[in-house]
Amino acid sequence: MTLPNNGASLLRATDVSRHYDVSRGMAAGSAIVRALDGVSFTVEKQRTLAVVGESGCGKSTLARLVTMIEQPTAGSILLAGHDLATITKAERQEVRRTVQMIFQNPFGSLNPRKKVGTIIEEPILINTDQPKAERQEAARAMMARVGLRPEHYDRYPHMFSGGQRQRIAIARALILRPQLVVADEPVSALDVSIQAQVLNLLKDLQEEFELAYIFISHDLSVVQRIADEILVMYLGRAVEQGPGRRIFAAPRHPYTQALLASTPHIDPAKRKQRIVLRGELPSPLNPPSGCAFHTRCPHAIDRCGRERPPLTAFDGRQVACFRAEELAGNAPVAASA
Repeated sequence: MTLPNNGASLLRATDVSRHYDVSRGMAAGSAIVRALDGVSFTVEKQRTLAVVGESGCGKSTLARLVTMIEQPTAGSILLAGHDLATITKAERQEVRRTVQMIFQNPFGSLNPRKKVGTIIEEPILINTDQPKAERQEAARAMMARVGLRPEHYDRYPHMFSGGQRQRIAIARALILRPQLVVADEPVSALDVSIQAQVLNLLKDLQEEFELAYIFISHDLSVVQRIADEILVMYLGRAVEQGPGRRIFAAPRHPYTQALLASTPHIDPAKRKQRIVLRGELPSPLNPPSGCAFHTRCPHAIDRCGRERPPLTAFDGRQVACFRAEELAGNAPVAASA
């Protein structure tokens, strides 16, 4: 079965939420963690959506929902026209083949007891009835495509470097020819010199296999090299989203500005004045009222603590900030509201 997809959008998420009931202890009872709280986004064919933010912002939860490891508490995720919450068991099995994942840690995502060839072939074995000879041929061809040599087929993961292990993980993710790949911090565990090689490989594979990526990262210097669209998240909600070139050229949300200002640059002309955020990241068990970022924002006003700003179209992207226009210099900056 081939999934129908007549439009440019491969995946469309609308007001997606994922809440968890957690215990505070016998005396305090339970609480709800809103890991995702009404996030909407689209992923276009052959394009890359980068999801960025600090640890705890909901990036990995989003990845688990898209790959159907978990179900959303509310909202809908449409993949090639199929609602992931309501599809049949047979459709779910087919959809799983079209979405694959590359995990953060290449040291922990590969079975140390299996040879590389077996690891790469495993998705074919589970999802198809291809004979062994065809599986082996496909695995060897994919190994060559990601830069692994033929003799690597019969070796074990511990015999490889971190960069080589991530190439093995990429080969395993692509062996079923998916339409969408979710890459969860795929280069954060690698040396900087190896990161560039893996990013270039991902871009080449995207063009060759017509892939769409959801690229999850906290490192904006990495994201800048691969992202077409950017979704900036804070405590489970989107604070800014739009074309990567616009956001990198002129971030409009104070949180995005702080993230970009903390990104190191070799070129002095590209360095930005450091923005110091006050306080710590709030606990998701007890998020602030109003705008969740107002407790750390250097531009917060009274209104920010009372009301939650909606995502509003501004300057070619969407921004959840009451003062986006003011801070962009389009209006006088008020001291209070």
